[in-house]
Amino acid sequence: MASDRIFGLVTLFVALAYIAGATQIQTSFLADPVGPKAFPILIGAVAALCSLYMIVRPDPDPDWPSARTWGALLVAVIVLVAYAYALKPMGFIVPTAIAAGILSYQISPNPKAAVAAGCGLSLGLFILFKYALGLSLFAFPRGMF
Repeated sequence: MASDRIFGLVTLFVALAYIAGATQIQTSFLADPVGPKAFPILIGAVAALCSLYMIVRPDPDPDWPSARTWGALLVAVIVLVAYAYALKPMGFIVPTAIAAGILSYQISPNPKAAVAAGCGLSLGLFILFKYALGLSLFAFPRGMF
């Protein structure tokens, strides 16, 4: 119970700091009526409400994950950080395929399915982001083609 309350209190302070930071966003005279502050403040308010719920009604005894689960989470974090650093120099398709394949393998350890999921997600997301959403993505490193 104490761990949930401590986490709820920390989350409440972070949410309040997030809301305070959102109120400092500068708006131009051409901004829409709602303004750019509304969405971050809404996110902070929802986080604050959730943290208050955790403080008032904590779980009786949380079940902490095993060491294997912590290891899988560490691998996922390392993969995602490496993915973020690899996007700019390597383009979108190759790092996305590798990261999606590794994360897919963690979910279901089937190598063929992980490779298929990585390649499919990489190409599908590239098509979606580049052509449907109009983002300026590079498929491969700039000097390659």
